[in-house]
Amino acid sequence: MTSQLAVDRIFAGDCVDILRGLPAGSVDVVFADPPYNLQLQGDLYRPNMSRVIPVDDPWDQFATPQDYDSFTHQWLTACQHVLKETGTLWVIGSYHNIYRVGRILMDLGFWILNDIVWVKLNPTPNMKGTRFTNSHDILLWAQKRRGARYTFNYHGMKMGNDDRQMRSVWELPVCSGRERLTINGAKAHTAQKPEALLWRVITSSTNPGDVVLDPFFGTGTTGAVAKKLGRHWIGIERDPHYVSLAQSRIDTVSPPSMDTPIYTPSNKPKPPRVPFVRLLETGLLEPGQNLRFQKSQHMATIAADGALIFQGKRGSIHQIGTMLTGAPCNGWEHWYFRDEGSGRWESINVLRDRSQL
Repeated sequence: MTSQLAVDRIFAGDCVDILRGLPAGSVDVVFADPPYNLQLQGDLYRPNMSRVIPVDDPWDQFATPQDYDSFTHQWLTACQHVLKETGTLWVIGSYHNIYRVGRILMDLGFWILNDIVWVKLNPTPNMKGTRFTNSHDILLWAQKRRGARYTFNYHGMKMGNDDRQMRSVWELPVCSGRERLTINGAKAHTAQKPEALLWRVITSSTNPGDVVLDPFFGTGTTGAVAKKLGRHWIGIERDPHYVSLAQSRIDTVSPPSMDTPIYTPSNKPKPPRVPFVRLLETGLLEPGQNLRFQKSQHMATIAADGALIFQGKRGSIHQIGTMLTGAPCNGWEHWYFRDEGSGRWESINVLRDRSQL
C-alpha cells in the first residue's frame, strides 16, 4: 500500500479532509495528540511570581462539549478509514478530554488494548493548592478491529526494560532542555511531546518500514522519531508555522540504513510448527493421559487422534482452551502435563521442543 501513499511528508491543511483523501487501509499506526479542550481560566504563577504559560491557543478552543465531541467523531472516523485492518491507534489526552474520546472510540468499533499512564517526572506545579497536582496524561491504545492480528513487540519492550515485563505506567520527563523548540526564547509549541514518549509508542507497536501517521503533527515529534527508527511517517498540520518548524526539524534527522537489523525489535524466536498429535506419535504423551489447564483444577483427557475430551466435548488444545477462557487461546502456552520423573506439572511446550530431536 505504501506505493499508493505519499509517505515521509507533511500534508498542510485540515486533518479530516486530508485523511478522507488518503487511500483506505494504507496506514499501520496512528498516533494522535488532539486538542485537549482545556478551557483554562485565570492566570497561574510559580512561587517566584513568574507566569506559567498555559495552552490557550485558538486550536484548543471549542464552544461546547458537543462541538468537541463532533470534532472527535470526525477525525477518529477519518483515521479509521486510513488504518489497515490490522492497524492500531494511539491517542493521548488528560482528564479534560480523554474520557470523551474513549467513549467515541469505542462507539466507532475500536477495541481498546491498553490505557497507559504517562507519569510526568517534572510536571507543572499546582500553586493554588485547591486540588491535586496534575502530573500525568493518559494514552489509549486501540485496534481498529477486535481480534485482528496487530503488532506488539512484547519481547522488545521487555528487553528495553531490563528484561522485565513492561507495565502500563511510564515515568518520563516532559519535553524540556535542548529538545524543546523555542523561538526567541519562547516555546515554539505549547504542547510539544517528548521524543522518549514517541520512541516507546513506535518501538512497541510498529516494525521497520511501517507507516506511522500523526493527524495533529505540531512540531513533528512523531516524524522525527519515526525517521530515526526506520519507519515511514505522514504528518498532517493546518498551521503553516508549525509545518515549517516540523519540516526543518525532520530534515536534520539522518535516516538509518534499512538493510540492518539494528532497528528491528527483539522478538522471541517462533516455535516450530508441530501438530499436537506428534507428541503421541513420538511417545511423549499417551492416549488417556490427563492434561491440566494452567493452574486450575480443569483436567482434559487426551484422545488417540490428538483431540482433548473435556466434559463430553472434543476439540483441539486451542479450542478447549478457548472454551475455558472465553477468549482466543494458544493451547501450547496453557496446557500442562505431569512429569513422571519430578512429579511436577510442566508446560507441554517443552515436549514440542523434544519432539524435534
